[in-house]
Amino acid sequence: MSDMLAKAQVETVRERTARPWLSPLNQRRWQNFKANRRGYWSLWIFLFLFILSLGAELIANDKPIIASYKGEILFPVAIDYPEEKFGGFLAVTDYRDPVISEEIEANGWLIWPPIRYSYQTVNNDIPEAAPAKPSWLYDEETRCGRYFEGVNDPACSVGNWNWLGTDDQARDVLARVIYGFRISVLFGLILTLASAVIGVSAGAVQGYFGGWTDLIFQRVIEIWSSIPVLYLILIIAAVLPPGFFILLGIMLLFSWVAFVGVVRAEFLRARNFEYVNAARALGVGNGTIMFRHLLPNAMVATLTFLPFILNGSITTLTSLDFLGFGLPPGSASLGELLRQGQRNLNAPWLAITGFLTLSIMLSLLIFVGEATRDAFDPRKTFR
Repeated sequence: MSDMLAKAQVETVRERTARPWLSPLNQRRWQNFKANRRGYWSLWIFLFLFILSLGAELIANDKPIIASYKGEILFPVAIDYPEEKFGGFLAVTDYRDPVISEEIEANGWLIWPPIRYSYQTVNNDIPEAAPAKPSWLYDEETRCGRYFEGVNDPACSVGNWNWLGTDDQARDVLARVIYGFRISVLFGLILTLASAVIGVSAGAVQGYFGGWTDLIFQRVIEIWSSIPVLYLILIIAAVLPPGFFILLGIMLLFSWVAFVGVVRAEFLRARNFEYVNAARALGVGNGTIMFRHLLPNAMVATLTFLPFILNGSITTLTSLDFLGFGLPPGSASLGELLRQGQRNLNAPWLAITGFLTLSIMLSLLIFVGEATRDAFDPRKTFR
């Protein structure tokens, strides 16, 4: 009995002395972040939209999510089945073909995504020449006029509507917005994180060692940042085929410079503090001092800067796509949607959709950045 009481007391002591997930300082920062209600809710809205876009194939796709055919469960959204499996002869099955869909439904069932279009699916059943208006702006007879059975055709359903209309190539705008949002945010996140790693490392080396190291680095950065990025992209685009990683690599060559100045200033300020001199006296290596003792202090300014850099990265990709030097032709791109809106002034839904999507995305990031700045403000954190 006494052993059980002793164990219970030990467990109680462990629970009381357990280290919290967040330090008291970071808890105060989180409370300051939550106090900015606009930024707090913007973070959750942005995360919700981004996580939703990660499953774009389950939301907008021209392939069923799950199908059953002659007792066999199929996953067309993940596996490309040959059409001969369903009595056809093509290498890849077109599930939107009425013959194929009727064959599968006669021998099983289909579960479609809410939107039956991918970002590159061409809708040949739009009621007028592309770009077509949003489907809900047409009456039922006009909307179903191109289908074989008209209003009574089972294919003329809500899943086949173009809720935001089509672009000038008869592709669904809503599907392209969902995929374009995902690729824009992923591009911005990868570019921002990679730039932060390189820029923080370079700024740390400059600020910690100072002297000739700092002087030489600064001159190299001044020369490097004076190179016109747009002209370089135009030259490379004329030589290499456009691609996500090619564009990412080109932008990474120059975007890391934005982090150097902030980190360098923090390291120059803190490199002669007493705890740094004490660590040197104890024989602690330069790398340990830089990245274990000084870097956490420098990361405060860097983290405050990150949402705004992410915002700029997304804007850069959109601008390049608008000019035609971004992602490969046919890719889901918000910049390409804006360019189509410029070329098709008779289809205002293209420009309005692109503008609203970008405005909402960038506004959410700006609000998150403002809340992050408040969270790390020492006047609010240490009061």
